Amino acid sequence: MTRRSDLSSPRQGRRFGLHYDPEAFGQFSETIARTLGTARFLVWQSGTIILWFAFNWVAPSGAKFDDPAQGWVRLTMVLSLQAAYAAPLILLAQNRQEQRDRTELDLDRKVTERTQADTEFLAREISSVRLALANVVTTEDLTDHLERLTDAVERMALRLDLFEAQASHTVALDQPRAD
Repeated sequence: MTRRSDLSSPRQGRRFGLHYDPEAFGQFSETIARTLGTARFLVWQSGTIILWFAFNWVAPSGAKFDDPAQGWVRLTMVLSLQAAYAAPLILLAQNRQEQRDRTELDLDRKVTERTQADTEFLAREISSVRLALANVVTTEDLTDHLERLTDAVERMALRLDLFEAQASHTVALDQPRAD
């Protein structure tokens, strides 16, 4: 047993047989499954079988390729061969579709989780904004305070006017008359 000096990549076993591209083969199987699963295919297959029966029933015995007296052996073999290949190809196409569905479901789950996290974050932010705005002065509060200040300033101005009037009246009384 020899050791490799490069251990950075795994050792690959020897492969015998055919090599194929799994993706291309999968796409081919999906195309076949889509074709076999249509009404058009069933109509064509039924027409082909009817022509097969008609030709082998009415043709001269030398031209018949599938003798009805022998039980339609070739037709049975052709249909069996078709079924033998169709079933695995359909299963492969279903497995690929299941894998795509699973991947899409995982992606949807991640998007849903992210959306839920974003929604919860936004709910917390809105709640904090509401709490912060609970102590903020509103226009109504400002109007009330402004009206009270205006009333106070007007009262002070009135008192000041009265005080000035009294002061000027007192000064006028204290001064001698120049008669």
